[in-house]
Amino acid sequence: MRPIVVIPARMAATRLPGKPLAEIAGRPMIAHVLDRAREAGIGPLAVAAGEPEIVAAAEAAGAQAVLVADDVPSGTDRVQRAMAVLDPEGRYDVVVNLQGDFPTIAPETLRAVLEPLADPSVDIGTLVCPIADEEEANTPSFVKAACAFEGDKRVAPALYFSRLPIPWGDGPRWHHIGVYAYRRAALDRFVSLPASPLELREKLEQLRALEAGMRISAARVDHGPFGVDTPHDLERARSLLASRGHD
Repeated sequence: MRPIVVIPARMAATRLPGKPLAEIAGRPMIAHVLDRAREAGIGPLAVAAGEPEIVAAAEAAGAQAVLVADDVPSGTDRVQRAMAVLDPEGRYDVVVNLQGDFPTIAPETLRAVLEPLADPSVDIGTLVCPIADEEEANTPSFVKAACAFEGDKRVAPALYFSRLPIPWGDGPRWHHIGVYAYRRAALDRFVSLPASPLELREKLEQLRALEAGMRISAARVDHGPFGVDTPHDLERARSLLASRGHD
């Protein structure tokens, strides 16, 4: 595999406007996310930016950046459009879509997203971690993945995603982590598809891929990364990164 990591970032976050440039330990959040991706050592890094100020911040942090017009329906579309500029020759055959609000993601967690693509029949790799309790299972903002891991295997097909606590019955349940590794052809196909009925119903774009017959498999990790969505989350990220000495 020849992977590249692309981070979609835009200023107009609903709950935390200007999030990519929010200051953490003296640097913008996008710089910390780039640091974590660099530590994972997957491949080249780039930012698919919605605004010129994000381009400037990414370049100051030593990464390539592409300005993508802010008329795209999702971060996935932003990544795909950026790839057309970054790599028109198709040198990179896997695109890792890393959310720009994971400033503390562990390198081994990010590397795990490539594991499902060891199976050539898998189109998209993603991540899951164990659901801790019933409260988490019943929280609609935490997306659940229907996966059945055999024995100690780390990868399993993702058969469905829902905001409900699926699957039914006794056994482990899995919290979906929104990091993806797309085969390049799968990324291009995905953004060409119209929004699907289940995608619109559950408000989960990965269901578009499943409804189109694409195969998604998930690698399991012990803990999910901490995402920054609110001012409270931002303060927590500042505390975590200050205590780890990232400044």
